[in-house]
Amino acid sequence: MSKLDEHALAAAGAVDETRLWHHMMDMARFGATSAGGVNRAAFSPEDIAARKLLIEWAGELGFATASDEIGNLYVRRAGVSSEEAPVVTGSHLDSQPKGGKFDGAYGVVGGFEALEAIERAGVKTRRSIEVVAWSNEEGGRFQPGAMGSAVFAGDYPLADALKAVDPEGVVLADALKETLESTPGIAERAMRFPMAGYVEAHIEQGPRLENDNLTIGVVSGVQGMCWYRVEVFGVEAHAGTAPLKGRKDALKSAVSMVAAMEELMADESDTIRFTVGRFECGPGAPSTVPSHVLFTIDFRHPDLATFVEMGGRIKGVCEAHARGCKVTVERIIYSEPVIFDPAVIDLVRDSATALELPHMDMVSGAGHDAMHVAALCPSGMIFVPCEKGLSHNEAENASAPDLAAGVRVLATCLVDLANR
Repeated sequence: MSKLDEHALAAAGAVDETRLWHHMMDMARFGATSAGGVNRAAFSPEDIAARKLLIEWAGELGFATASDEIGNLYVRRAGVSSEEAPVVTGSHLDSQPKGGKFDGAYGVVGGFEALEAIERAGVKTRRSIEVVAWSNEEGGRFQPGAMGSAVFAGDYPLADALKAVDPEGVVLADALKETLESTPGIAERAMRFPMAGYVEAHIEQGPRLENDNLTIGVVSGVQGMCWYRVEVFGVEAHAGTAPLKGRKDALKSAVSMVAAMEELMADESDTIRFTVGRFECGPGAPSTVPSHVLFTIDFRHPDLATFVEMGGRIKGVCEAHARGCKVTVERIIYSEPVIFDPAVIDLVRDSATALELPHMDMVSGAGHDAMHVAALCPSGMIFVPCEKGLSHNEAENASAPDLAAGVRVLATCLVDLANR
């Protein structure tokens, strides 16, 4: 017998697959690329257009809208007891420069579909339910990523966020001001207001659900992540005359560091995630010994002890393989593994079971806004499959039935939490 009451199930039944798909494609118009993806940088004209569309949808159903100091955008369906802390869902509308239609946008558009389904089903909830479009989650234009949720949660200072500068020299404070001024009719909202619960829907961004022919991922947590910026400083020399033994070759030193870390991170269970995503060498002349290398490290693991122990060895490995060069290792992002609330995990699992949707428990390999919100209230996530596991890619794709199934699970969770 289902553990969900008739109101939660009624909300799930009112989810409209066709309406959801049309809304997803409408949102995908803003920043659409010729290859079928999306380039919608945070606080860009395309991002502003996407925000305006969400506000327009909200107005059509009589939902209230508001924005806070960092540009997080909220859509609120009022509950019977408006003074109680709301239940919140959402994700982000910004994308990678060559991103897809579904990463982030699904959590916002799907969250709105859940609100619309609850409204059209005539379900009353004790608490209000809100959809939030967190600002600058991707960090493609302004760093760091997940900025809106991190500032909201108090994990990153607002003053520091406002000072961020994009590659064109635009200061975030100025871009944010333009964004907020583009929607003058919505209310201002204070940050860090109380939440009774938070559930975020997202495409998996990996292949496990598709490979196992499953529809719903019950997300138990987010693996820890840290980023390092490594710079190696050598000495330029003539390639034809400088003896090999006396060189301070920054490139050879950097390659030695990466090789040593590859050995350090060897893992038969394939749980560790270790990536050198950027590697720049100068001066870049064929006949000159390289004097400078900059590279980045992305290290992730779901177990806290392993995350701390292995991550703590990265600097020492780099220094041990400097080969006479100077090396600096700067940690630029650090986020320990997050474990979601057991009651919310159970609720997602029970909802998938009640709706007869095949599912599995899993840890998120990617970072999400939910990892910041989890410290503020009971939180969890719902994953749906994406084709071939592709994401951060213009070929990113998801099926309409899977997207709708995820929103049905989401709608039941929101109604349940809002009536507790």
